[in-house]
Amino acid sequence: MATNPSIITRNNDKIAAQTGNLYESVSIISKRARQISTKNKEELSNKLSEFVSAVDNLEEVFENREQIEISKFYERMPKPTSIATDEFLEGKVYWRYNDEDAQ
Repeated sequence: MATNPSIITRNNDKIAAQTGNLYESVSIISKRARQISTKNKEELSNKLSEFVSAVDNLEEVFENREQIEISKFYERMPKPTSIATDEFLEGKVYWRYNDEDAQ
């Protein structure tokens, strides 16, 4: 992941340049961020589902280091909005307009 996870200031003119409208660009970025978030959530759920036990007894609950490492990895990942914004600014995001929106 080459995306910087820290908070940085973005140039609104660069964001608006690709569509001609800042709000339209932000809408496209937010839709892409939702796609990324959904994909990450599915991956995490699939990986953690391997550790689910059939017995829900408090006495049998134990720490699993591998499960903790997987959770920490996903916590350290950059936020989906940061990834989506970087992809948008690099021209890696494809979008199209519906015929209804063009009228």
